[in-house]
Amino acid sequence: MPTAGTVITISGLIATVALTIVVVLGILVHGKRPLPGMTRSGSLRLHRFLALLAVGFLAVHVLIAVTVPEAGVGLAAIVVPFLFSRQPLWIGLGAVSLDLLVLLVLTSLLRVRLGWRWWRAVHWLAYACWPAALAHGIGIGPGMRGGRLLDLAVACIAVVVAAAAWRLAGAVRTVPRARRVPDLIQRIERLPASPVASEAPVTRVPGDG
Repeated sequence: MPTAGTVITISGLIATVALTIVVVLGILVHGKRPLPGMTRSGSLRLHRFLALLAVGFLAVHVLIAVTVPEAGVGLAAIVVPFLFSRQPLWIGLGAVSLDLLVLLVLTSLLRVRLGWRWWRAVHWLAYACWPAALAHGIGIGPGMRGGRLLDLAVACIAVVVAAAAWRLAGAVRTVPRARRVPDLIQRIERLPASPVASEAPVTRVPGDG
């Protein structure tokens, strides 16, 4: 039978991986662009399913950490980050990630009442929730600092960075060329004239001294 510590570790790992995929999907599925081979509605359903999966495993992770005395994590340490725990920094980062994720879920449930702009503004907090959760896992778990689990953490970082780079490259490519050409022409026109080209050839008239 797995111990409470094992369940805390496994549920935290699954929640972190699921949250990583959620962030990657959030980066890739923007505007009206679906994932390759999927419709936009299918991409959004996958995004929401993985978000709920992350919330579910995170709930298990937090519930056991709070209820098991050996974990040393009280309810106050979850509600108020960076206080009331033996490891205030790492547990505080986990509490920040939890609080942000709860806020994201609540605002998603109230999306119709909040409106698109407010919901979108709050939804950007997901990009702060993910690194806080990853730092929490690496800092509080010695097993995440070496071996396969460290490789997993590096892989999570790599896929998020790759997705962000892909989106940034796509944004650069979509800049209209018609806007680039006038800018280039204006820059050329502002350049100083070449002194060689500005000097007219001197024609010597016969008889001039």
